[in-house]
Amino acid sequence: MPWREVSAVSLRCEFVQFAVREGCCMRALCRRYGISPKTGYKWVHRYVQEGQTGLEDRSSRPRHSPTRTARSMERSVLAVRSAHPAWGGRKIRARLLHLDHSGVPSASTITEILRRHGRIDPETTAKRKAVQRFERDDPNALWQMDFKGHFRLKRGRCHPLTVLDDHSRFAIGLQACGNERGRTVQEHLRRMFERYGLPEQMLMDNGPPFGGPRFGEHTRLTAWLMRLGIGVAHGRPYHPQTQGKDERFHRTVDVEVIQRHRPDRMGRCQELFDRWRDVYNFERPHQALDMQVPGNRYRPSERSLPNRVEPIEYGPDDVVRKVQGKGEIYYRGCTYLVGKGLRDQPVALRPTSTDGQLDVFFCRQRVGRIDLGKPWKHGRNRTDITQKHSQRNKERERRLRRLRLSTRLDKKR
Repeated sequence: MPWREVSAVSLRCEFVQFAVREGCCMRALCRRYGISPKTGYKWVHRYVQEGQTGLEDRSSRPRHSPTRTARSMERSVLAVRSAHPAWGGRKIRARLLHLDHSGVPSASTITEILRRHGRIDPETTAKRKAVQRFERDDPNALWQMDFKGHFRLKRGRCHPLTVLDDHSRFAIGLQACGNERGRTVQEHLRRMFERYGLPEQMLMDNGPPFGGPRFGEHTRLTAWLMRLGIGVAHGRPYHPQTQGKDERFHRTVDVEVIQRHRPDRMGRCQELFDRWRDVYNFERPHQALDMQVPGNRYRPSERSLPNRVEPIEYGPDDVVRKVQGKGEIYYRGCTYLVGKGLRDQPVALRPTSTDGQLDVFFCRQRVGRIDLGKPWKHGRNRTDITQKHSQRNKERERRLRRLRLSTRLDKKR
């Protein structure tokens, strides 16, 4: 026979029925039901006053809460949250303090206010694993650059180009682009350099137009940056956390701009990006900056964009070679691959501590290393390569003739 489920109210009702009888020993009855005499007398008193409804559970919430946050402050918290739906308790508190509000509660209290008014998704409050961070000591020591994932418009797609200062998290650029070509990036970077100056180094991933087919291979865009005296660094393959600040910036752009406003035109995208970038740089508190805004930690670079790029000069001990059309150089009768992005540019070969290996420098940056024992094409000069290409073309023409002849014969049959 299965056990019968008994509710707490029915047990209390049974208890008071025995307790109100004449000659009942209250203490013994309380021991039988596993409650204290004080609790037993409480239930009897409620039953006498209110009947069976008095045996139901009541809320333990206090009638008065003197330390509760003022309603005017709650309205201010909700107003900031409405203006910036992605901000949490810490950012809202820092913003209210910046606006000189009095009686601003703690960040945890603000979070509870948001939760009480249904402004927080419970899934977003889960704790995340802390990651190891790095940061440059000064502004403009390193800029991180990348394309955020593109999204659909009514006509075409938008490819947001983001450039972020590593030290201050200042958004140098947030541009709505119609493609991800090197010329497009170069034009936007030129405007950024004119406004904010030149950085010491720029960090980017290995995809086009920042990197070539091989890991670490340079492109026309990175060659232009090196000509300006900017160091170029590529992240590790399949490790987006190397550009963690820019990747986190992409998430913020997606939540606070793209998902919220759903732009459908390129002009509208740029209008929203420009307006939000001012909020991000000068109003939005940043947790990694002790709740300061990025604009407080950033200053433009003292290196300005030159009107004219000086010719490339190397030292007297350097072996200078010109990069050919396929990205190769010739040295001691052999061909070594350097990269197509440096074609028609001079590079310098310098000895290393390892015998038989030479470092390849373009301007001031090392762009690769060649092993004299492993040439790309051994013992072939430009003439040999051209002759080989002509032989391949002749063989291809012979095969086409044979194919056409066989087709004609089949039709006649």
